Amino acid sequence: MRKILAALLLFQASHLLAQDKITSLPVWKKTEETAKSRDWLINSTCKIAQVYRDITNKDIILSNGLIKRSFRLFPNLACTDFSNLSNGQQILRAVSPEAKLTINGKSYNVGGLYGQKQKAYLLTQWLDGLTANNSDFFFKSYQITPIVPFIKWKPAANEWASNRQQPTGKMLTFSFESDLPSLKGVLVNINYELYDGIPLICKWLSVENKGKQTIKLAQVINEIIAAHEEESTVDGNPKDIKTPHGIYVESNYAFNNSMNARLSDQTTHWNTDSTYTSQVNYNRKTPCLLEVYPPIGPSVEIAPRNTFKSIRTNELLLDSYDRDRNGLAQRKMYRKIAPWSTENPIFMHLISTDPKVVKTAVDQCAETGYEAIILSFGSGVDMEDQSEENIAKMKELVDYAHSKGILMGGYSLFSSRRINDQEDVIDPKTGKADVHAQFLHAPCLGSNWGLAYLDKIKAFIKKTGLDIFENDGPYPGDVCASTKHPGHMGLEDSQWAQIELQKGLYRWCNENGVYVNAPDWYFLDGTHKIALGYKEANFKLPRAEQAILNRQNIYDGTWEKSPSMSWGFVPLTEYGGGDAASTLEPLAEHQDSYELLMMQYYGAGIQACYRGPRLYDTPETKKLVTAVISWYKKYRSILNSDIIHLRRADGREWDGILHVNPSQKEKGLAMLYNPSEEKITRKITLPLYYTGLTGKAYIREKEGKAVSYTLDKNNQATYEVTIPANGYTWLVVK
Repeated sequence: MRKILAALLLFQASHLLAQDKITSLPVWKKTEETAKSRDWLINSTCKIAQVYRDITNKDIILSNGLIKRSFRLFPNLACTDFSNLSNGQQILRAVSPEAKLTINGKSYNVGGLYGQKQKAYLLTQWLDGLTANNSDFFFKSYQITPIVPFIKWKPAANEWASNRQQPTGKMLTFSFESDLPSLKGVLVNINYELYDGIPLICKWLSVENKGKQTIKLAQVINEIIAAHEEESTVDGNPKDIKTPHGIYVESNYAFNNSMNARLSDQTTHWNTDSTYTSQVNYNRKTPCLLEVYPPIGPSVEIAPRNTFKSIRTNELLLDSYDRDRNGLAQRKMYRKIAPWSTENPIFMHLISTDPKVVKTAVDQCAETGYEAIILSFGSGVDMEDQSEENIAKMKELVDYAHSKGILMGGYSLFSSRRINDQEDVIDPKTGKADVHAQFLHAPCLGSNWGLAYLDKIKAFIKKTGLDIFENDGPYPGDVCASTKHPGHMGLEDSQWAQIELQKGLYRWCNENGVYVNAPDWYFLDGTHKIALGYKEANFKLPRAEQAILNRQNIYDGTWEKSPSMSWGFVPLTEYGGGDAASTLEPLAEHQDSYELLMMQYYGAGIQACYRGPRLYDTPETKKLVTAVISWYKKYRSILNSDIIHLRRADGREWDGILHVNPSQKEKGLAMLYNPSEEKITRKITLPLYYTGLTGKAYIREKEGKAVSYTLDKNNQATYEVTIPANGYTWLVVK
């Protein structure tokens, strides 16, 4: 009884300290001007993250004028308001714990309040009647600090990037401790990072062991939101019920080689809530409870004086059903929190490491305006070969490239290869290195071989001075049942341990100025580029078919990716079983196809892997390549800006895209294509809302004279254009 009383008195004392501290914060005042009056996707410069208090000193509020997240502090901390100020939408319908931890085999809530009977909605007047649970982690204090960049990005001085600024904002940290003797010394910090200028908040937690005994942390649910339903479904398959639309969730724990954010996501779980008894679904199967956690593990041991850090969960509030608008929001998220993804060097894929071929390619790059070379798969580059001869050879080539102002990169395959029975991932069912990995066979990154692989890659980059690392088949989520690999303890922690090793390599590259291409969704941990999305077999099809397919890939692959986040593919030489009809060599004989393929990629702001031994073979071809690159560099800023989708290529009619950027001199640039054998004239509607222009716009075709156009009430202009047969044109908007 005395212990309980002492704990209660200690809690009350800490609460009084928090209440006393909160009085120093400004009071939240509901402004008459809503976020909707100024569209943040066009201008959000005044939307600064701040921490407030309510007038009663019971709540602490985090807001940047675009979103608002409020927390009741007593009798325990709980989020009571998560609203989108652009459209007034409330995300929450009920209070939830801040997190759930499984420690030493038992599950504990972090924060949270109890007693809400109606869970379809939450009223402010109910909050004073809610209670706390003595077995939960209790809120003790809070701290406000500026956001510290998650990755200390080192952009290369000669690499083009549309954003070189790290994100700014406020981090609000809530500290929790338990009064249970078994959890003495365990400190949990819940961190909310609210960014300036975007309706985005990042949540992550840390668990610090200040005790004397090692603790086992089996599972971490670092976000729980009882959200509203998207639709009403009485019966039916719960999988067919849409998840809430007003929030997009993405954590830095993504893999499966889909080259797509939503399909790569592993941690966003829309679960059912059986305590929500008034939901329309009779079986209470509506997926309206957001819980964020890795599918396996982490199952880590935290020794005394050590700290565990969870995944980072980004929550972006959406205010529309429009696909382009939501895509713009998602792309702005990446530009904000992963600014390295805006780096976009112009590169080719070289298929040889013969010094003569490499130096010729370097010279051609320097002469035509290219900025980088990546020694491709099949070129003979071997970053695992640590011999003095191999290091010296590669360093000489890198030094030569640098002398001409050209970056040099190299390719390395990790997965879809077999090492041996001891180093490969072990099947938990058979206990053997069977064909069970995503790519049939795969080494375990936590094995002796895997750890050595990471060291070799770093050493090779350091010794040779490589600027670009292209990693094929990064860790795809394979589990490993081995208990002998030094990088993980067993099956339960094998996925977590391997992905942390993989991400650690990419963060190291990022912080050392090394550009990273990787075919999985590691943008939030430092990678720069991923494939646009393609089917390799299509590159052996005739050139004319490839042109249409590539434009379809561009259209489909840029809803969630900005141009700089993507790369395409152009087989200069035979690839994947292709023949003379599918390749561009000899380049001088296929200049029309070469120009079209370059223009549709560069016209989208997307770098393609021009895979071959050279960029040109005659003075005429050199002139063509130089002209395209010069054009791209002239319009580089707007071409690397986000895309509005006009019409998808279907081979029957015109197709095209529109780049928009209200902060640039050129506010828009449309790329329009004609796949037919005859020139066509069409009246095309240009949606110019996201250019920021109102009233009128000046539009010119190519380098012609700009003409003033009056915009309609939806900020659209109608432009009549003639597109040449099997050709293209572009429109510049100012």
